Amino acid sequence: MTLNIPGKAVNEMAIHTFQPQLYYNNIGSYEPALVINDGDTVITSTIDARGWDHMGESVAPRGNPMTGPFYVEGAQPGDVLEVKLESMTPNRDWGWTCNVLAPNVVDPLTATTLPTLEIVRWQVDAAQGIARLEKPTPGLEYLNLPIRPFLGCFGVAPSQGQVISTATSGNYGGNMDYKALVAGVSVYFPVFAEGALLHLGDGHATQGCGEIVGTGIEISLDVRFSVRVHKGKTIKWPRVESDTHLSCIGNVRPLEQALQHATTEMLSLLVEDYGLSVNEASLLLGQVVEYEVANVFNPAYSVACKIPKAYLPVRKS
Repeated sequence: MTLNIPGKAVNEMAIHTFQPQLYYNNIGSYEPALVINDGDTVITSTIDARGWDHMGESVAPRGNPMTGPFYVEGAQPGDVLEVKLESMTPNRDWGWTCNVLAPNVVDPLTATTLPTLEIVRWQVDAAQGIARLEKPTPGLEYLNLPIRPFLGCFGVAPSQGQVISTATSGNYGGNMDYKALVAGVSVYFPVFAEGALLHLGDGHATQGCGEIVGTGIEISLDVRFSVRVHKGKTIKWPRVESDTHLSCIGNVRPLEQALQHATTEMLSLLVEDYGLSVNEASLLLGQVVEYEVANVFNPAYSVACKIPKAYLPVRKS
């Protein structure tokens, strides 16, 4: 297989250092930026949602430009790709947000009175783990936010050769803007295309639930991740495992349908991976389930259905 590699890569003992030179504002079956193997680790970087890099220079069109895609040898449609997010660190000392609530998250009458949206800059101190407004108004002079860097948009190539805008999300992942996708978690995607073709970008220094101003604190990141291919395993929606929780993410409108997809995926997880009956899974979920509204700004909304691992039985072998 002959590849046109639009970047520079060094491979040593299955640890790849990749410096992107080309970015995509869609997720799809593009020519691979780098070919990696099952079990490999990648050290790379992402630019922010407006295409600004670690120097604050515009290097790509706005709209969540993606690093990648990364072709994973052996990944085939019907498999599951596990992406372990090992580290994510802001690589510049400032980020930006919008400063007005999205009209769809307030009452219609209030929406007509919202002020004009502006971009506001934040100072980001990665060493201290703090973000603060660059020019705080008197009411927010006290505000120091702990940063929790995460990828707002990442996922695999969609099915049937589709190329889908990074503005939205689906069963392939995409622009989910879920604040729990931080370093240390493993994210599982259904594979729809040969090689999976993993894309990643849209770094956030931190964000609340829902992305209700249309942004987190947008920033460029240095990212380290590893991949595993799971054969003989099929899932329908992205799944997440942290030290404390299992989560399933539904991405669609309306919001109730996103919740339905997430809950259905969690039901399947408990039945297939833990051997519970539907009744047992229902009894467990009914009393310990947690939900997070990950995003209500994008074309597809995102809802996470979560269960604390402390309540789970022993996983089936």
